[in-house]
Amino acid sequence: MAIIEQLYATCQVIHEGKLTDPFQVQTGVRQGCLLSSTIFLMVVDWIMRQSTANQKTGIQWTFTKHLEDLNFADDISLLSHRQQHAQEKLERVATEAEKTGLQINTEKTELLRINNKQQDSVRLQQEEIKEVDKFTYLGSVVSKDGGADDDIKSRTNKARHAFRTLQSIWRSSALSLHNKIRIFNTNVKSVLLYGSETWRTTKTNRNILQTFVNRCLRNILNIRWPDVISNEDLWRRTNQTSVEEDIKKRKWGWIGHTMRKPPSNATRQALDWNPQGKRKAGRPRQTWRRSTDAEVKAAGMTWAELKRIFQNRVRWRPYAPERSQRHKSSKSNPLYKSFFHE
Repeated sequence: MAIIEQLYATCQVIHEGKLTDPFQVQTGVRQGCLLSSTIFLMVVDWIMRQSTANQKTGIQWTFTKHLEDLNFADDISLLSHRQQHAQEKLERVATEAEKTGLQINTEKTELLRINNKQQDSVRLQQEEIKEVDKFTYLGSVVSKDGGADDDIKSRTNKARHAFRTLQSIWRSSALSLHNKIRIFNTNVKSVLLYGSETWRTTKTNRNILQTFVNRCLRNILNIRWPDVISNEDLWRRTNQTSVEEDIKKRKWGWIGHTMRKPPSNATRQALDWNPQGKRKAGRPRQTWRRSTDAEVKAAGMTWAELKRIFQNRVRWRPYAPERSQRHKSSKSNPLYKSFFHE
């Protein structure tokens, strides 16, 4: 600890090829130092532990535990059921952060209220936190209604920009079609389907995604109106599968990976988590879990049976997305056929 403190306590600057005399540094860290990110994460972790430890102000996660916050570096999401708890938690985090020299940027802080009729504002340092209907967290758009429509729209726009940026690649005669499709899969399609494992997709959303992919593939093949080509022939020539199948492969690969995590992992617990509160009267809305349960039921299995398969990588490997193309024998498996409609 003393060595790290000495490393950050004094600095020297190279000027005209010579080192200046050492001088004291009161704030900040060495730019580019590998220790900087680690030390910052340690500080943020300490702040959150001091702010949320033994505080039952989050959302009911398990029978005895509350989920107080979600953190990734300095992207922090505070969770609360009540406005009062959210206000108190924000103030505690700000107080603990000031002890380490960090401050919360109120201009970049947003409030998302879901299924809550209370309209009292949340304030920090006498400034009202801006309330929004959606916000971006780790590249994904989280919306007020809990759907994926806004996120899919955002991903489509980003993928469209990525495709246009590589226009010279698609028009190049020096590259083979095989290489162009590989670049499309890694630089465009991966952008489009980022986070699709947790999307609550509808037929309309799938059509939007599929239409975008088809247009890109036709552009790569230089097929213009009034030339006619069926989608099946288009996918065959470009070695592609439908977007619906791609999303399912990604989802079930992610589920298998998540199920092999420790039982205490929040991501694994989320698969079996039931939100608090009462739903409105009428037909229940389609959710990610309901659609997943329907796929499991169509395969003639239960969640308990799948959990046992997930724990064994060898048994689950044929269903994983990265293996589905290389292990052709997996396509004869009835579970694969039920999931991916082969």
